[in-house]
Amino acid sequence: MDEPSSPAPPARASRTFRTPRAARISRKSTRDLRILWWTNAVDGLGTQASGIVLPLLVLDLGHSAATAGSFASAVAVAGVVLGPLAARPADHGHRRVLLIGSAVLAAAAMAGLTIALFWWRPPLWAVLGLAFTERLCAFAHEAAARGALAHVARPEDVTRGAAGLQAGDQAALVVGPGVGGALFEVARPLPFLVDALSYAATALGIRALRAPLDTRVPGRRRTPVTSGVRTVLRSALLRMVLVWASAASVIVTLLSYTAVFVLGGDGGATVGLVLSASGAAGLVGALLAPGLVTRLGARRAVVSATWSLLVPAGVLVAADSAGSFAAGFALLALLLPTVTVVLSGAMVRAVPREVQSQAGAVVGATAALAAAGCPALAAALVTWRGAHSPAVLCLASLVLLAVYTQGVSGRWLTGEAGADDGHAGRDGRRGAGVPAADGPRDEASAADDPGSGAEARSGGRGQGGGPRE
Repeated sequence: MDEPSSPAPPARASRTFRTPRAARISRKSTRDLRILWWTNAVDGLGTQASGIVLPLLVLDLGHSAATAGSFASAVAVAGVVLGPLAARPADHGHRRVLLIGSAVLAAAAMAGLTIALFWWRPPLWAVLGLAFTERLCAFAHEAAARGALAHVARPEDVTRGAAGLQAGDQAALVVGPGVGGALFEVARPLPFLVDALSYAATALGIRALRAPLDTRVPGRRRTPVTSGVRTVLRSALLRMVLVWASAASVIVTLLSYTAVFVLGGDGGATVGLVLSASGAAGLVGALLAPGLVTRLGARRAVVSATWSLLVPAGVLVAADSAGSFAAGFALLALLLPTVTVVLSGAMVRAVPREVQSQAGAVVGATAALAAAGCPALAAALVTWRGAHSPAVLCLASLVLLAVYTQGVSGRWLTGEAGADDGHAGRDGRRGAGVPAADGPRDEASAADDPGSGAEARSGGRGQGGGPRE
């Protein structure tokens, strides 16, 4: 009777020995995740504060609105080109260097612009040159940051981590423009000083992260230049993310410019209040998203949110005042974070670490290109077909998107993806689809938290269904 139970004490001792280490790993991950959230929020606050007043600065220096618009277009094109270029070295062992270096250079550019505005009236080439440098650094920073969450968060924390980043973006959208506008009224250099300080704080925050942000890839295993494109196109899940991101970018941009053109006669303050209401609702949506995903599951949350988007689109079709526009945009912003959080987490799990930034850059560049013509399209539709025609087009597009999402999300958001794409990407080398759900994590974490890895592999909540509390 006693002999069969003799091996039990060593087994219990082994589990007891590993528990404190697992707890330390959990605390380390939580600390790094919070630092990542705060640096993202601070970075976004500075960018929003300076970005909203840069066109005003150009106008205040005596130049035309066309000059400000041409500069914005040039910056957008540069971002589409630079993002994929910066993503590859980030995935090949230089992520931390890129994140810190780009933040430091951007801080220097904004500090230079602040000093120039404090001491003299700088020429246009100096203002735009420094602003363009800051934007290039911001694009490089964004491209490198796309793979940071996979290195910082454990698999069961990915959904919560994506929600925190989304909440920081929305909070910056709410607070940043108001702070920038108020500071610009006090003194023109102050918004750019805030941006410089935010970049400095971001660099310090990234430096404080303890998690290894870089994946060392031997020279013989370096991924080709087209690996990001191939990874996205070969995975049905990532193709769904690409379609959803591009469609959402087009719809939001088209509706936003429609509001600007329709409400522009009421003054900039009215447009600002509408966008602030949207940002506040987006912040609430980002905070509620993890609980909603946990309660409903990834697929039901995404499908339900997508169909629910028809309600704000209908409100905007009938909108004829600033209040109705604000209500429509607030509902839209309240629902979108649920889909964003799920798809962001799914993408982190699906993409091998060595191509995280490259795949993210492909999705981001495609979404930006898809929305590039939306301002002109909104202006043409409002002028020729009436103020409601862009919203009607968006409503029809959302119906198609909802049908598509319900049709394709059944497999790729319920853990069944491994039947097809999982085999191609499970070793993380070919980048040809969805890897194992516990792929993007370090060996120590996998060894000390075997339960979460098994849960992820079995298609449970680790496959995008929300974090464990």
